[in-house]
Amino acid sequence: MTGQYTMSSVEEREMEEQGDCTDAKPDKSQGDHGDGLFLKLHSSFLKRPQKASAVAQSSQVDAKPNSYSYRYRMDYPSIGQCIIINNKNFDKRTGMNVRNGTDVDAGNVMKVFGKLGYKVKVYNDQTVAQIKQVLLAASRDDHSQSASFVCVLLSHGDEGILFGTDGSVELKVLTSLFRGDRCTSLMGKPKLFFIQACRGTDLDGGIETDSVDDRAPEKIPVEADFLYAYSTAPGYYSWRNTMTGSWFIQSLCEMITCYGKELELMQIMTRVNHKVALDFESASSLPGFDAKKQIPCIVSMLTKEVYF
Repeated sequence: MTGQYTMSSVEEREMEEQGDCTDAKPDKSQGDHGDGLFLKLHSSFLKRPQKASAVAQSSQVDAKPNSYSYRYRMDYPSIGQCIIINNKNFDKRTGMNVRNGTDVDAGNVMKVFGKLGYKVKVYNDQTVAQIKQVLLAASRDDHSQSASFVCVLLSHGDEGILFGTDGSVELKVLTSLFRGDRCTSLMGKPKLFFIQACRGTDLDGGIETDSVDDRAPEKIPVEADFLYAYSTAPGYYSWRNTMTGSWFIQSLCEMITCYGKELELMQIMTRVNHKVALDFESASSLPGFDAKKQIPCIVSMLTKEVYF
């Protein structure tokens, strides 16, 4: 980008050695680019007119149904699967650097979701074809006895895409496998995607602030009941420490460990945002990369509350 400093491969390696680094894909023509994931969501909502009888009776109907109707059922025999795609090493032809620290992330996620009761499977260094096959197989599994589904993606990325070890794939291609019309055994159940990857090449310098204190069968949207928890806001780098793992996954695992059996998922994710925003700041000798901040981005199409 004109006027924006970009990293060379040598500089990226230097930053890897110093601890805080971005998940970046080197570009010989423009310098290094961050792991960018930008999901372009187009949505529309059409509300059907109320029937006259419903309007007439509205004053007699309790506007606050029982609270259980706003919670997803979690009393299935299994809470569900948790699939982790952990990409660390990439084909030299891609020009992408090793993602040191990602194994720490994968280990923490495996431990935390395992304690919640999920059946965790980790897939390391997956090509695009392998990622597609893993998730296609998962989408074809019978989830009728499961309450939910979790997928954690740890890799390089860019706008709208995730990187396999040999190339890129659109994130929507992967997530759409679990739509209500394609994975019917997960229809109406929470499908949670946690994505550690950059979504562009912007850097957040931060700013100083003052201190401040069960229903009848019905038709539902095929895109309903998804949660996309991105490690960073659209267009920005996502930071990862080579020793302790990414800021986002560290925070996610800590907050679930502390509040996973107490708070609703969106409350937990708000605390994840808070921790990433306030507890982390990059330390780098590279021009323009020191003292940078990060804020996760939670995109929810959930229709009920999630309590683990």
